[in-house]
Formats: sequence, C-alpha cells, structure tokens
Amino acid sequence: MQYLADVTVELKSGMLDPEGNTIKRALGHLGYETNDVKTAKKFTIDLDAESFDDARQKVDEMCQKLIANPIIHNYTIDLREA
Repeated sequence: MQYLADVTVELKSGMLDPEGNTIKRALGHLGYETNDVKTAKKFTIDLDAESFDDARQKVDEMCQKLIANPIIHNYTIDLREA
C-alpha cells in the first residue's frame, strides 16, 4: 500500500534559532512586533509499506537516521494513505 508522510522537524526548546531570530528582527523593522519566531522544516515522503504501522516505523527510522538530529531536533509524523 502507498502512504504519504509529512514530517515536521523543529529545534528543541532552548536551542538557538538564528534564522528565526533574523526573521523576528526583520518583522520588527517592518512594524510587526512578535514575541518569538521559530523555524521548522517540512518533508513529504511517498513510500510503499505493508501496513500503516510498518509505514510509520519506516518513516520514524528515516527521521532518526538522517532527517532529524535527535540531540537538537523534535519531529512529528503525519501519516496517511496515498
């Protein structure tokens, strides 16, 4: 069966986010005051798997091995049938 996984990768709380800080500062210069800006990356993965659980396990392994650094990132997986 074919599945689509949307993986969102964010920095863990307390990690420096220079890109988010730059955007926050630029928004302030444009007149938009914000309390904080955090960046995230989204990956969409199209894969074949025998079951929903098998697909989730494969995507989780992909995240742990390559997509996210578990020391500095949190990630979420939104999985659905394609």
